[in-house]
Amino acid sequence: MPEPAETERIEAILRELAPLSDCEGGSLAREVALLSERGWLRACLPRRWGGEGWGCEPAGTRDAFDALRALGRSNLSVARLFEGHMNAVKLVALYGGENSVRDMAGAVEAGVLFGVWGADEPAAPLGFERRGGALALTGTKRFASGLGLVGRAVVSAATPEGQQLLLVPTDEPERCDYSAWSMGGMRATQSGRYDFAWLEVGSDAPIGAPGDYQREPHFEGGIWRYCGAHLGAAEALYHAMLAQLTERKHVDDPNQQRRIVASAIAIESARLWLLRAADEVEASGAEAGKAALSLLAREATEDACRLVMENVERALGMAAHDAGSLVHRMTRDLSLFLCQAMPDAKRGRAAEALTAMAARPEQL
Repeated sequence: MPEPAETERIEAILRELAPLSDCEGGSLAREVALLSERGWLRACLPRRWGGEGWGCEPAGTRDAFDALRALGRSNLSVARLFEGHMNAVKLVALYGGENSVRDMAGAVEAGVLFGVWGADEPAAPLGFERRGGALALTGTKRFASGLGLVGRAVVSAATPEGQQLLLVPTDEPERCDYSAWSMGGMRATQSGRYDFAWLEVGSDAPIGAPGDYQREPHFEGGIWRYCGAHLGAAEALYHAMLAQLTERKHVDDPNQQRRIVASAIAIESARLWLLRAADEVEASGAEAGKAALSLLAREATEDACRLVMENVERALGMAAHDAGSLVHRMTRDLSLFLCQAMPDAKRGRAAEALTAMAARPEQL
């Protein structure tokens, strides 16, 4: 991990840039360039390819977690794109061959941002067919974050044997449909649809075998990463609440003290849950069942985030709704980000794991 002072500088720069990109037609190009210049994109690569193993090697797990929290504290949209980059690098490193990893490392060194686009347009799911020495793609991905910024994406395509991962270029502006993203939150992610129809890619595009994408513990188990960003946002809200209550000289109010303490306990509890999940899921030779830890950690993180948002709103009153403020932006973005992806289904899988093993969480 960079020195704390360096991380604080990056946080401060991203926080200052956030209002400029958080608007219709805004862009995170400067933010992505900053992360590339400061070596954060490269840090996600395996060590043998010049990286620090953030998110793809056990030794880089704690640094990856701290980086995601730091970005979450400054701008959740940036954190979302960085987590997608980290996830894409991990999938290629985990399931791709040496040639794929080498090519990826070269692209990252050149400043290319990677992403993972998994959601299909229901009427046009992604598919492909072989044509000589190439693959011809069809279909559209929706909720694709980083349109115009992500130069290469890991995408999933259904096959009779299971979901097949493909690493494909995503740098053709005419294929981007920004109008498909009408959400009030996470506006700076430049999300929308990407149309792959008639795109031809090399026969080396497949990454791994069908079914690898959903292999545990790295599918559901990997949700500790975006939860780290969620936690960072909750930490930012907590600090903003403390600062404003201190400025108003309200920190001696028993009601405010209750909110401060409850929020502090919540974010620290979530942090400890996520640390355990990340360490055990990313450990060498981790078993598939460890994914349940990430599912439970996600629950703890969502509960903590919602409690902090409620306490901040009650503590600050109307100031929490000041359009353009950090608190308003963070609350709006976090409320949407917590909806990713199908949280009720994830809660159900966590309950199934606990029931099947008749276990306490410490026994997982």
